[in-house]
Amino acid sequence: MEEEIRTSVDSSSSVNLPLRTICHVCHKQFSQYTCPRCNSRYCSLQCYKSHSNRCTESFMRENVVEELRQLRTDDSTKRKTLDILKRFHSEEEMEDLDEDDSTLSEETIEKVLAGGQLSFDDLSAEEKKRFLRAMASGELSKMIEPWEAWWTKPSARTISLSKEGTPLVQLHAEQQSTISLTSGVEANQSSEIPRAPDTPLPLLSKLSSAKPSPLLAVHLVDIIYSYCFTLRLYNGDWQSDAIGSALVVLSVSSVLGQSGQPETVLEALSSCLEQTCSPAYRHVGGLQLGLSLIDDVAILLSLGDPALVCLLCDLQRLIQAGERDLKSGKRRKKSRWSDIGTKLKHADRKIFFIMCWVHEQPSEAWSTLENIVKMEKSSIMEFEHHKMSTKMDSKAKSSDKVLIEEIK
Repeated sequence: MEEEIRTSVDSSSSVNLPLRTICHVCHKQFSQYTCPRCNSRYCSLQCYKSHSNRCTESFMRENVVEELRQLRTDDSTKRKTLDILKRFHSEEEMEDLDEDDSTLSEETIEKVLAGGQLSFDDLSAEEKKRFLRAMASGELSKMIEPWEAWWTKPSARTISLSKEGTPLVQLHAEQQSTISLTSGVEANQSSEIPRAPDTPLPLLSKLSSAKPSPLLAVHLVDIIYSYCFTLRLYNGDWQSDAIGSALVVLSVSSVLGQSGQPETVLEALSSCLEQTCSPAYRHVGGLQLGLSLIDDVAILLSLGDPALVCLLCDLQRLIQAGERDLKSGKRRKKSRWSDIGTKLKHADRKIFFIMCWVHEQPSEAWSTLENIVKMEKSSIMEFEHHKMSTKMDSKAKSSDKVLIEEIK
């Protein structure tokens, strides 16, 4: 029987007080979630993982199988998967593991090393089980080389664009069509920078007769943060799951995903941090990741107009790729995905408008905005430090009170 307690002890109130259920795993915190498989109530990701191996393993299996079937198996993805499996097998051999303990069979290893295609369905039942365990434990993620953000590289400070916002070196029509069919990062390995627009950016006056909102700078901060978060989450490879990447952008950016209108930089950053620390993304890094992403925003602003235009152009490609995959029928659930498609179209137009606006701003505008972002980060850190100190003081007082009661 579920253990339920009231959220208040005021018996004099005539209002029917809501009942809250204690976590069925730790029995310490109020439950916030319900397992969709066994209906067990739990309070956190840790409790979910430990409440039932049968539930968590089947959930992981279904999600991994679904994701593997949806991923585009282009040459780049195949090479990356092959490299990971080779490193995984090499480490096993170096550790002198017994043949029976090998994660992959000799037949599977030979197929991979020969360059053949390998899908999840090709694995044996035991190999699938071990593969899922390796994913759940984080063992496979350790073999993925950490991505170095393009805006932290020296080449990011040497970006040069024409007056129209296009690359100084224009490509022929065939090369442009080739780039449009390949991933943005892969096509620009030589420059390490996402490609700028291939066509001249129009003047804002051509796009709208109304005067641009003074809040566009604030909205830009929100958009930059969501872009950095998404690329860090996908280790720089948003092309591997364009729809998933687009959904992350919409969920983190209140401007693009919820038609939000933050009026201050602090409000924009606070909203982004709230999403970063939400149950959906807390496991990625929480507040510490959020603060590092604010540093990313400041770095990009310090790079000025050229880097910002390349960023927004890459983000527009991300959104458009998500739209294309959605139309092609991937993950189709009409009732839900029609709304997502509408949001992606609005986001596409908004990003393009802000890209044109960015290109018309004076260079000193970015140093001013950079300083505001840094200042607001400091205020956020001070607030979090104060909140932590208050919480610790409250716990100390509570402990002292309990001790006094026990003495009495």
